[in-house]
Amino acid sequence: MPEAVLRCRGVRGATTVEHNTRDEVLKATRQLLALMIRQNGIEHEDVASAIFTTTVDVDAEFPALAARQLGWIDVPMLCTHEISVPGSLPRCVRILIHWNTTKSLDEIVPVYIRGATALRPDLCKLPPVDFDELESWIEAELAAQDRARAARARGPS
Repeated sequence: MPEAVLRCRGVRGATTVEHNTRDEVLKATRQLLALMIRQNGIEHEDVASAIFTTTVDVDAEFPALAARQLGWIDVPMLCTHEISVPGSLPRCVRILIHWNTTKSLDEIVPVYIRGATALRPDLCKLPPVDFDELESWIEAELAAQDRARAARARGPS
């Protein structure tokens, strides 16, 4: 059996927000990122970098903060705006993760949710998303990050 080769691959995803508010941008980005992580088995230690973009009508918060909240403290990240093309999808958040993996290109699952499914209907192969279950997973991840921060603040035992 051939040995698996570690390669840097890109995995992408997009979502939309109804309103340009800090809470909504962070919640939508956390949900998108959580689905990308779960669908692809991404460990943040294997992430080389991530680029977050928004359409120009989304500027209430840096979407990369959602990744920091989920524990991606040491991952290099960049936020920027998409090119404003007339007629393009409004209120959109996109993520491109550069990820070290042994998966082949055809094993990588892009994630397009909410209104962003219109961007790439050919790639929207996810089963229906249970957003309540997803929010429970996100809350557990956030709580784990809070516990880790508190442990670091206490110092060595």
